[in-house]
Amino acid sequence: MHPVISGERESMSEREDKPNLRIKGRLMSASEVERTLVRLAHEIVEKSNGSEDLALVGIKRRGVPLAERLGKLISGIEKRTVDTGVLDIQFYRDDLSTAGIRPVVTPGAIGFDIEGRDVVLCDDVLYTGRTIRAALDALFDHGRPRRVQLAVLIDRGHRELPIEATYVGKYVPTSSREIIEVKFREVDNDEQVLLVERMD
Repeated sequence: MHPVISGERESMSEREDKPNLRIKGRLMSASEVERTLVRLAHEIVEKSNGSEDLALVGIKRRGVPLAERLGKLISGIEKRTVDTGVLDIQFYRDDLSTAGIRPVVTPGAIGFDIEGRDVVLCDDVLYTGRTIRAALDALFDHGRPRRVQLAVLIDRGHRELPIEATYVGKYVPTSSREIIEVKFREVDNDEQVLLVERMD
């Protein structure tokens, strides 16, 4: 199990292990998540002038269902298939004690060639920006896209790096004690976004 970056997201299993966390409220229901994804898909198509060179890459874990769903929605709008891939960035994290160790990037690990493409990186929550910086390192080891944009379901602020999302489902100002919990049915068998608070 890899460490969580200075308060970056915590998974459901981690919350269950920590009774000092309490749910403060629900930020999005399943239908609100779906409506938000439809809006984001239309924004991506509009800004990309169609989908000809478009590719969506989800950051493991919850960025993956986000990318896949957006890809399906965009394919429906544009009447053509949009490539979607997966990026696993655990070895690129800058806070691991094993500094200097980088994974061997297997050609085609994303699932398609990103060279010269318009790539939209997808993640569930944008927080410090460190995850995205690691994802960019990993992405550029696969090739040189023409353009890289970022789509997130939730932007919660507290940036430590100058990274902003091009497409944002919802802006949720949070305190450092709060955690955003995104649940997708593909990963969690549940679908909602919760605001959770540390009680310690």
